[in-house]
Amino acid sequence: MFSFFLKGGFLMWPILLCSVISITIILERFYHLHRVRINIPGFLSRIKELLIRDKRDEALRLCQETTSPVGRIFSYGIQNHKRTLSEQEKILSRAGSKEVRDLEKHLRGLAIIGNITPLLGLLGTVVGMIRAFMKIQELGGRVDANVLAGGIWEALLTTAAGLSVAIPTLVAYHYFEGRVNDYAVEMKDAASELIELQIANDKRQGR
Repeated sequence: MFSFFLKGGFLMWPILLCSVISITIILERFYHLHRVRINIPGFLSRIKELLIRDKRDEALRLCQETTSPVGRIFSYGIQNHKRTLSEQEKILSRAGSKEVRDLEKHLRGLAIIGNITPLLGLLGTVVGMIRAFMKIQELGGRVDANVLAGGIWEALLTTAAGLSVAIPTLVAYHYFEGRVNDYAVEMKDAASELIELQIANDKRQGR
């Protein structure tokens, strides 16, 4: 197998490196997104119950103990509930943007790998084809068809390798991008509900 890998030429090495980086990012993002996932409606219901019972400190502690971005956003909202509506919206918007950037961490790397590995493979194939035709010229055009076919399939190895890395990488990139977009929408809706809840609760308690 390793000898088969070497037949693809020196550009197989950067393609291999890209595959290792891609797998590392994919596994890390899967773990991170799984770790921060929570039941947002259920979490919001618990926070709502605590705020209605005027247990704001307990609600804040619950948010701070949660590893989810929603918990961190809620903690900002609870800590700044006395500010004006516009100020609360700005604070939560900045907090939400920060959390989205954290969720998008390393995704640009996946996009880069997904775009450059086919090009590396194509470059390797072009280089291999150039060498094959140079060999034909050296032999004055007298070359065995089997030899020529062997040179061509070896040159095509890098294209196959590049596509084998790029396709799953781009699939993973778009999957994670979709997950992040879903998180962003959920966080925005949850933040809006929290602001409305706190305003209604403060009015109910005459604050």
